[in-house]
Amino acid sequence: MDRLVRMLEDDFQIVFQDTVLLETAFTHTSYANEHRLLNISHNERLEFLGDAVLQLLISEYLYARFPGKPEGELSKLRSMMVREESLAGFSKDCQFDQYIRLGKGEEKNGGRSRDTILGDLFEAFLGALLLDQGVDAVRSFMTVQIIPKIEKGQFERVIDYKTQLQELLQVGGDVQIRYQVLQESGPAHAKEFLVGVFLNEQKLAQGVGRSKKLAEQEAAKRAIAEREAHVLKGN
Repeated sequence: MDRLVRMLEDDFQIVFQDTVLLETAFTHTSYANEHRLLNISHNERLEFLGDAVLQLLISEYLYARFPGKPEGELSKLRSMMVREESLAGFSKDCQFDQYIRLGKGEEKNGGRSRDTILGDLFEAFLGALLLDQGVDAVRSFMTVQIIPKIEKGQFERVIDYKTQLQELLQVGGDVQIRYQVLQESGPAHAKEFLVGVFLNEQKLAQGVGRSKKLAEQEAAKRAIAEREAHVLKGN
């Protein structure tokens, strides 16, 4: 934990007054469960708080930065920025993945590189920073770590296959598109989901992912590819 404290000070000029709070932010449930006798706190409550302040500050920034964008586009852009993969990327950029405390099983199964864990870690850190130093400190940190990526248009280039598929299928009018979990496999800490995408009860494709959202995106991506292949074959 001393290495983390030094890194935050050297790289981000952040000095926590409450280092126990910081330690909690970097403690995964798997580590706390393996050390129950020590009564160690994990980061899920801080994650809840961090998610709230992240949503607020991203919304505040987008509202001021893009005065011409309607509510729907702002919401879509915000959702891309706070999605699991984006938050995991922020954690990696900050090298937070090197400092999270994981249980032995989670570590062995590649937990240090899992998007879910790293995304939750980033939110937990924001929650801890909020409690330790207030919302202005969180805003300053995000200005350095997140805002430059928005300015470069990074998130506007993120492909949302579900939206793309919906737009493709609704060209001729409204249709009913739904996603259904077909199978869950793997242990609790490393689950995989098999999801099918259906058009008016006809299955178009299926996809696998470490979360339901990722599996839905993969299913939509495959449905688009199969539809394009069918069109080419028909021509």
